[in-house]
Amino acid sequence: MEKKRYKDLVDKYTPKEEIFYNAIIAFIIGGIMGVLGQALIDFYSYYLTIPTKEATVCMIVTLIFLSCLLTSLGFFDKFVNFCKCGLIIPITGFAHATMSAALEYRKEGFITGLGANMLKLSGAVIIFGVVSAWTFSLLRMLIGVI
Repeated sequence: MEKKRYKDLVDKYTPKEEIFYNAIIAFIIGGIMGVLGQALIDFYSYYLTIPTKEATVCMIVTLIFLSCLLTSLGFFDKFVNFCKCGLIIPITGFAHATMSAALEYRKEGFITGLGANMLKLSGAVIIFGVVSAWTFSLLRMLIGVI
């Protein structure tokens, strides 16, 4: 088959993505995630009388727990299909990536399955996050000295 004809066939059957619609959905869901996070902080601060600094940590742990639970039950992927990046970009996406890898390799055993493969998807995020933080802090320190 000719390359041009093949490309035309691929273009014909490739689903078209609605970028503007997806951006609006991601914006709205991201805002809802922010409101949910603030509601959790307020709940922990006011009703459980936890200091705000510790309530923030409790909020993050709660969101991680919920995303891991929904991933384990098989609902998180369905939510992501609708919510797009509004649900993947926050800490919930990182927890989902870690939990997905853990679930995928759980049959291989606790150490060689879970331990060796849990950070397979999210390990790159950790590495580049640490390297970026180190680089920017070094630049900030150098600029502050000058």
